[in-house]
Amino acid sequence: MEIKTDFLVLGSGIAGLSFAIKAAELGTVAIVTKKEKSEANTNYAQGGIAAVSDSADRFEYHIRDTMLCGAGLCKDEVVKFVVTEAPERIKELVDWGVEFTKSQSGSSTVYDLGREGGHSMRRVLHAKDLTGSEIERALNDKTGSNPKISVYENHLAVDLIMMSSLTDEEKGPPDRCLGAYVLDILSNEVHTFLADFVILATGGAGKVYLITTNPDIATADGVAMAYRAGALISNMEFIQFHPTCLYHPEAKFFLISEAVRGEGGILKLKNGEPFMDRYHPMKSLAPRDVVAKAIDYELKKSGEDYVLLDISHRDQAFILDRFPNIYHKCLEFGIDMTREAIPVVPAAHYLCGGVVVNHYGETNIDGLFALGEVSCTGLHGANRLASNSLLEAVVYAHRAFVRISERFSQHRGVSLAIPPWGQQKANESDESVVVSHNWDEIRRCMWNYVGIVRSNKRLERAERRIDMISREIDEYYQQFFITKDLIELRNITTAAKLIVQCAKLRKESRGLHYNIDYPERNEADWQRDTIVSKRVV
Repeated sequence: MEIKTDFLVLGSGIAGLSFAIKAAELGTVAIVTKKEKSEANTNYAQGGIAAVSDSADRFEYHIRDTMLCGAGLCKDEVVKFVVTEAPERIKELVDWGVEFTKSQSGSSTVYDLGREGGHSMRRVLHAKDLTGSEIERALNDKTGSNPKISVYENHLAVDLIMMSSLTDEEKGPPDRCLGAYVLDILSNEVHTFLADFVILATGGAGKVYLITTNPDIATADGVAMAYRAGALISNMEFIQFHPTCLYHPEAKFFLISEAVRGEGGILKLKNGEPFMDRYHPMKSLAPRDVVAKAIDYELKKSGEDYVLLDISHRDQAFILDRFPNIYHKCLEFGIDMTREAIPVVPAAHYLCGGVVVNHYGETNIDGLFALGEVSCTGLHGANRLASNSLLEAVVYAHRAFVRISERFSQHRGVSLAIPPWGQQKANESDESVVVSHNWDEIRRCMWNYVGIVRSNKRLERAERRIDMISREIDEYYQQFFITKDLIELRNITTAAKLIVQCAKLRKESRGLHYNIDYPERNEADWQRDTIVSKRVV
């Protein structure tokens, strides 16, 4: 089946939905999402969205905090316009129905602003500890009522359709994206989606690692597809490990929001001793890379499985009101956070690199935009400041809409004959164990060798193993009919190779990338991005 639309949005998180709402003012929008439309990384964001909203705060403070956290790799102009455009984007979310938590300040009702690691001021707007869920609710309500927006649930993009992939007779200007081949997961059919503008909003790559706070959908689909299509990819070595993921044998890697530390939570060893004062002046409120490395070091030194996050000294009523979701989730596993500390470990959380874009979300491929975690904008640098991710998504969704609005009146409808998906000669596989085995091996390899602390030997070992697995997957991919699991395995393998490749290129330690063979920052040679591309590497 061939489906034509003005805009094809791959992903249904805050970036994709925000853009879709705006783009529907210009034309038709198709949103492709591989589960239900609310299943996105956004939905799991507990903390909130950072924006200067208080009279005591200043844009320059937020800019300074972002730059300090980014360890010298943030792009100054990007940080400035994202921070200064934040209030207008917050107002827009509120107009669309997002209900941020408010509190009384004297006779006035104001937003209840949280504080998280790396922030010098309270500036995190939140909806209790379910901010992402509240944003998804409001945006889904908005898109669901718009007749120009069609949502294709349980659909997974396989590959982008490129002008350069057509025959010489049909080929026009190089590097133009025409749409995507998309698998209907329920029927196992591949459909052709054609669009004048394709928006990658597929989220991150957490499932590349064994332990992650991300949902199962975070398999680096957008980064992998963009790389195969010839897009520039940057800074994949900067994987943010969230310091505090709930540790319990029956818990599926539930994130304990940084806001818990922002409200006074203290990190302690199992014997009850606080330890973060040995690593940073901000102690338990230090930036995430510092805290994650500190916990990793303490666990390796002690041989213990976890450390403790203790907020039990705060008033019980406050904890229940501020963190109802975290409280009830911990209680499911027999942990009462109002009376005892929470066992926590670091987990892969956020991809600070991704598809290279300009100030308007444009990639180096004509017609292809990338928004949100899949993109590398220059905002986060070598380490993301807490709660800047949702902000980046809405600012860039708006900027992409502005850029496309300028060009839309001259948009070119796809008039070429696009060949259907070409896997007619493939066979049904009777060895699906190959997929599950390789999936597990890649994630363990990345966790063991390309985790919080790296070395040249570990990176080389990971590269050899992933290259071997990649060849096996490519052979399997050519022989058998595709499935959701096979597509995702192919994508996490591609992303794993890119992470290792970028990590090997960076001969220093900076932000989220720590290599024991290059323990210091090298400003002379490496105050720059790592950039890779299928066409030049």
